[in-house]
Amino acid sequence: MMQARAAPTPDTTPGPAHARTVNAPVRTSGRPVQAADAGETIIVTGTREIGKKARDSVAPIDIVSAKQISETGQPNLRQALGLLLPSLTLPTGGFDTGALTSVFSLRGLSPNETLVLVDGKRRHTTANLYADGGPQQGTTPVDIDMIPLAAIDHVEVLRDGASAQYGSDAVAGVVNVILKKQNHGFNAQSISGITAAKDGFQQGVYLDGGAKLGARGFMHVSGDFVHQDHTYRSAPDLRTGTKINKLQGQPEQTRESVAIKAGYNLTDDIQAYALATYAHRHAEAYQNYRLPGSLTNYPAYAAIYPRGYSPLETIDENDWEVTAGVKGILLGWNWDLSSVYGRDYDAIGLKDSANFAVARDTGRTPTTIQAQGFNDAQWSNTFDLSRAFHVSGWPHSINVAGGATYRYESYSVGTGSPDSTYGSGSDALAGTNPGNAGNYNRDVVGGYIDVATHLLKNWQLDLAGRYEHYTDVGDTETGKVSTRYDAFKWLAFRATLSNGFHAPTLAQEHYSSLTISPTAARGLIAANSPGALANGAAQLKPERSTNATGGIIIEPVKNLHVTVDVYQINLRDQILPGGNIIGNPARSALALNGFTLPDGSDNWADASLSANWFANVASTRTQGLDLTATYPTRLGNVGTINWDVAINLNRTRLSHQADGTTGRPLLSAQSIAYLTTAYPRSKIIFGGRFTNGAWTVGVHEIRYGQTTSELTYYTGAANTGALSNSVFLPFRNTPKFITNLDITYRANRNWSFTLGADNIFDARPSRVPDKNRYLGVPQYYMSTSQLDMNGGYYYLRANLTL
Repeated sequence: MMQARAAPTPDTTPGPAHARTVNAPVRTSGRPVQAADAGETIIVTGTREIGKKARDSVAPIDIVSAKQISETGQPNLRQALGLLLPSLTLPTGGFDTGALTSVFSLRGLSPNETLVLVDGKRRHTTANLYADGGPQQGTTPVDIDMIPLAAIDHVEVLRDGASAQYGSDAVAGVVNVILKKQNHGFNAQSISGITAAKDGFQQGVYLDGGAKLGARGFMHVSGDFVHQDHTYRSAPDLRTGTKINKLQGQPEQTRESVAIKAGYNLTDDIQAYALATYAHRHAEAYQNYRLPGSLTNYPAYAAIYPRGYSPLETIDENDWEVTAGVKGILLGWNWDLSSVYGRDYDAIGLKDSANFAVARDTGRTPTTIQAQGFNDAQWSNTFDLSRAFHVSGWPHSINVAGGATYRYESYSVGTGSPDSTYGSGSDALAGTNPGNAGNYNRDVVGGYIDVATHLLKNWQLDLAGRYEHYTDVGDTETGKVSTRYDAFKWLAFRATLSNGFHAPTLAQEHYSSLTISPTAARGLIAANSPGALANGAAQLKPERSTNATGGIIIEPVKNLHVTVDVYQINLRDQILPGGNIIGNPARSALALNGFTLPDGSDNWADASLSANWFANVASTRTQGLDLTATYPTRLGNVGTINWDVAINLNRTRLSHQADGTTGRPLLSAQSIAYLTTAYPRSKIIFGGRFTNGAWTVGVHEIRYGQTTSELTYYTGAANTGALSNSVFLPFRNTPKFITNLDITYRANRNWSFTLGADNIFDARPSRVPDKNRYLGVPQYYMSTSQLDMNGGYYYLRANLTL
């Protein structure tokens, strides 16, 4: 006979399904949550069981507290996680509109292969696709920097494939951002910082506080204001011999964001909850400098720009999401019904630019131009059930969970203003013409089931399966089996085997753009557009993966906690730009799609004019190892040192690549390098945190392993033309060390102050050889994910807690 186990009492402060916190000693992987961080958090990621602790997880999971995030001194969540987690890497930089959206990667895979949740619910993605070459090309990830930093309680990072549990994108892992829900208190934080080069000034203000809603509910309100100035990392422009070209560097941006989280106990067994987030961002990124001589035939523009000009690509982004749900317990079943609607709108434009055809034909001289508009929306509706059973003759409880989901996704491409599309279009970034604009959508329906139990007292087993149907790419079926065996109190083994998928995004199916440099142009056209179909493009298929992970958890001596996990991810049919065409074929394809090239482009070298589209081009195998270790040293009256080490070793190899209609491989050596060697072979974080009374000192060293790139050769007196798109220079970005230091003084129970430095000795990436820099300017190669190009960052942080 099957009987339900007594159900737990609902939370008095409603939040996401299954989110509960207890006070217990902390034991996590990654850099540890210290004892001062208010105890161990019950995990809600990678399990459907209620009350599961991180130290008992069947899969590797990192828990990063709000305190750890604050200790980095970084102004946003993405950069903070990059300093805390070795399996998470950030790009060295970004070009064009790609510099205006924040991305990150797990385990050396594309940002599209990581699923982001907020309070256990799928978060909508950005509408701004990264169009330029590099390992991030083609991605429209969740921009986690648009979530207020002040609202975050902690972050759970599941380093394991989890498509069977959560659906598309959970190939490399899952990042679950858990927001605060305290019904009291007030916190304020200010972070001011500047780089070692004395540019890139940053100022952040972070506020949050909670209040009760009567006797049965709560509200927590959080908000951020962050401003970052430009940094300038360009080498001298070969045309002028000066650093007037500001292409390479951090964009300027201002971001305001707010989150309101609320909950109310309707009855003792039913809870209503809601969450709303909103963020606005304005950012500006420099493009290549244009010489005064380029304006000889346009005297009106020459009068505006007597010393030449540097166009700025701009973005005005509005990002919001609303969640409403009801959850409770009925007849022993935990149930959760929720609806989430999220939207990201990006208006991309130009400042200090020009359209010469407009000036020639009308006499007007527009300098500020609206070029593109993108809208991404997602409406998710889910119903989840779970219940723990006891079965006669079976000594262990069986946790059964299941659910259904319906998701509506839409993507819109808007036309640019007439000034952006007239003639050959606006300089630096041509506007979207009507032939490449449109509204696109799809429906996704699915269901899952999850069963967890113990085969023996110390042997756990979890099984999960999911089916989903996409109206544009068909059906997917995924499964996962996880197990853990605790041989002793100090020794355990765990393993998982799963398959996963990433459905092509609507942006990957329908995006197009034309980027224009002084002597080159590059088009990315939609896979189903006339120009792509005429050159053999085909409909995109989902990427599919097979994941295997095995690990050991050991405590060889008291308080020394060590985890080691090895993994392998076979990823098939990866989506990247393929079918690259150059010269006249590219000119023809762009013309079929309604793009017009600038005057004088007939004289460009073939390699300086290119076009491509997204295709399923490659299969890869990624293998790696994650190691974490933590150990406290108690020094009596002197204080305590909490030591930690975290290591990620990672290698990706190409196992197959597709051929084009001509029988030639779709990937160049440069594209293969983006897939296989653009992420560091290793990332190691080690150090400790010393505490004595009111003082805390933290020191951590980070070692970034080598990356290898295939660099373009340039020709001409000022490196103005690409020499070839098939012959490249292998370039090694050698391993780099950075040292992070922070010193905190707690003046009293309310105030604390921190002086800190990230990359205190101002390490930089390896410099690119002179002949492999367009115009001589980009001295650091941006299309890798190793060391940040900005160098040292020094900051002052002040915290107020009431």
